[in-house]
Amino acid sequence: MVEQDQAWVVIAQQRRALADLLDDLTPQEWEAPSLCERWRVRDVAAHLAMTPYSPGIGRILYEGLRARGDFDGLNHDMAVRYAARPTAELVAGLRADADNRSRPAITTWRNLLFDTIVHVQDVALPLGRGVPMPPDGTVAGLDRVWRMGWPFWARRRLRGLRLVATDADWAVGDGDEVRGPAGALLLLVTGRGAVAQPLLDGPGTARLTTPAG
Repeated sequence: MVEQDQAWVVIAQQRRALADLLDDLTPQEWEAPSLCERWRVRDVAAHLAMTPYSPGIGRILYEGLRARGDFDGLNHDMAVRYAARPTAELVAGLRADADNRSRPAITTWRNLLFDTIVHVQDVALPLGRGVPMPPDGTVAGLDRVWRMGWPFWARRRLRGLRLVATDADWAVGDGDEVRGPAGALLLLVTGRGAVAQPLLDGPGTARLTTPAG
């Protein structure tokens, strides 16, 4: 189990790792698609950079109502607006606030842990860059995503499958087995099946779907 203080340490490390990656990007790479549908690399970086400065609960709920409950769209639009800042400012912000423990009012540190880990991969993987996924944080993220419902509905989407990590003591579900590294399984349960599937094996892989990230 990852405790709260440990989680914040991992989040800080991931923010710094992303800043290091972004330092070397070309202007074209900043505009490249991330693993998240409709999100550029720039937008994902902005989303993580703005996390400590998210609007209060009242503003979020007001904007959510205006968006007719489309909180994914709201999240996207907020990130795009923040992404209009110079790239150097986004990178500097990630470093300056790496240890900042402020968080959006509508989320928890447990959600922020897997959100940060996965979004770093959303940037790194399509650019062909490697950023290691922290083992303890990744397993904690798997536990959290598997137990929660919205927005991933992992237990429902992957019903009839047993997920088994080959590099950690983690397994859930019943049915045909899907085996692979915990990092690949975290990508799978958060809807990034297209990039996760090549890293997985077992009889259950034939039944995997690949919903949009």
